Amino acid sequence: MASYPDWERIVLEHTYDHVDHISLHMYFANRDNNTPNYLGLSHKLETYIDTVASTIKQVKAKKKSKRDVYISFDEWNVWYHSNKKDREILDGNSGWPHAPSLLEDIYNFEDVLMVGLILNTFIRRSDVVKIACIAQLVNVIAPIMTEKGGPARAQTIYYPYFFASVFGRGTALQLLVNSPGYETTHAADTPFVDVSGVHNEEDGTLSFFLVNRHTSESIETEVSLQGFGAGTIIDHRVMTHPDLKAVNTAKKQDEVAPRKGTGAKIADGKLSVTLPPYSYQMVRVKI
Repeated sequence: MASYPDWERIVLEHTYDHVDHISLHMYFANRDNNTPNYLGLSHKLETYIDTVASTIKQVKAKKKSKRDVYISFDEWNVWYHSNKKDREILDGNSGWPHAPSLLEDIYNFEDVLMVGLILNTFIRRSDVVKIACIAQLVNVIAPIMTEKGGPARAQTIYYPYFFASVFGRGTALQLLVNSPGYETTHAADTPFVDVSGVHNEEDGTLSFFLVNRHTSESIETEVSLQGFGAGTIIDHRVMTHPDLKAVNTAKKQDEVAPRKGTGAKIADGKLSVTLPPYSYQMVRVKI
């Protein structure tokens, strides 16, 4: 099993001949236990998507082609928690167990923020990212875990994935975000507030997914609803936890789970919401 750095394992799988997508694999990790840098990886991801998209445009123009080529992420997720244990198993340090459990990452609250940020990036860049498949769904680096002979349970990352899957359907909004930021090893200025929005015309709703990367400060956030008229908040979910490393277990299945949010309001054509430090939120508006 190869050892990867803090985010990568990027694979360009196909050539440009007779294809409509460039396929990528991408995984994210926090091996240095540096949360600000870890959460800054999604900003790096967005820059990477922009770079690939620009290259596609350049090649299209140079070839005078009519073909549109998009980006797909055949696999993506957080993947590093299980690496040490898997290495020991594969090296036979504890013998050679039959059908051992491998790649069973146990995700924590910190990973909620990371997965929420990744999903926000894919939503914002859905003009060029047409497919983005989370790597697996059950047990193997997955949002759902099962116990042998026991029940299934939701891992922490299940919730942002669920919210984006169910409520992130429609037309992605082109948002201009003004937020203070911080420096990471990946970028000079990574914004504290990360947000994506989706307009579902059929349901008459707006869904906003918001992450605060700040370590200690709440951020008062306003979202202009200009062009959509009056609105009413119909759902507000918040995920926070005092322990970034908190996980869901078979005995404590709801240790990290969303709760009903409070304080979000609409006035003068703006949605106002407070983002606690290190938090993920979803706010839905009926228009």
